[in-house]
Amino acid sequence: MTCRYLGSGGAPCVGEVQGKDGLCYWHDPGISKSGRGLKARLEAWAESGKSMEGFILKGADLEGVDLNHGDISRRVNLSNADLSRASLRGARLFNIDLRGSNLFKANFEDANLNHGHLAGANLLGVQLHDATLEQVEWGKVLPQQRQARNLRGEGSRAAARELYLEAEEICRNLSRAAAERGHFGLAGEFFYREMVMRRMQMRLGSRQWFTSKLMDLICGYGEMPVRVIGFSLSIILISAFLFFIFGVSGGGGAIVYRAEAGFTENLLIFLNCLYYSVVTFTTLGYGEIVPLGAVRAVAAVEAFIGAFTIGLFLVVFVKKMAR
Repeated sequence: MTCRYLGSGGAPCVGEVQGKDGLCYWHDPGISKSGRGLKARLEAWAESGKSMEGFILKGADLEGVDLNHGDISRRVNLSNADLSRASLRGARLFNIDLRGSNLFKANFEDANLNHGHLAGANLLGVQLHDATLEQVEWGKVLPQQRQARNLRGEGSRAAARELYLEAEEICRNLSRAAAERGHFGLAGEFFYREMVMRRMQMRLGSRQWFTSKLMDLICGYGEMPVRVIGFSLSIILISAFLFFIFGVSGGGGAIVYRAEAGFTENLLIFLNCLYYSVVTFTTLGYGEIVPLGAVRAVAAVEAFIGAFTIGLFLVVFVKKMAR
């Protein structure tokens, strides 16, 4: 009699039933996976090419296990498995499929996870010291993040906050592991996600939440120079529009929108206002155009934001390039 476990695609497990629940050795959570021959049995199963989806290997000692057998083109399917607290130190897991698996506090120190697929896996407390992490697929959304989003939608804010805290811890751990291996781009990505998860724990609309959201929009928490450029262009265009509507003085007269003027003339007026906005933002201040009345406050605010944003861009840009 074969195991009653069905994979995600509906394919049945080919293992023979050993427990009372119609499950094989690998899928029965009641069977201890602590025998001496466990590693050899698992390697033999992997070499046969049979699926390992849903295997229960909680707490198993699999140190140095080789599931590739030198064939780097082979993808071993360990998706939806339970590897919580398992030891896989020094394991050779190239191209491993661990999507949706429970890796809670699993030890992957010195393991080869290159080209691994870990999207949807529970990575809370996973140990990745000195693990190789080239081209790993981590997924865009952590399981804790997805669950927290659903709980918030149901009004369970306290439970959602706990899950966002776990997601923050995961991102911080992955950022540290990536930086340790010299993958600074990946480290920056997880640092950004860590900051987002931290913001999600804040009360919506609070001062802390607003400050965090603003830093995200302006520079992506220091990881996205392109956002600084986008923010700068937005300030320049908004200020130019205000100058165009309320008017500035230059060339012996007012430079302001005129309803009686045609499209071409008003376009030239707007371009002059845009030029003045750029000059103000960059604090060049040539002096041939000056603000009028209340618009002086707009010019002052734009100049202040411009000085701050230019400095911010240099810091963010140098930070990224130094990596």
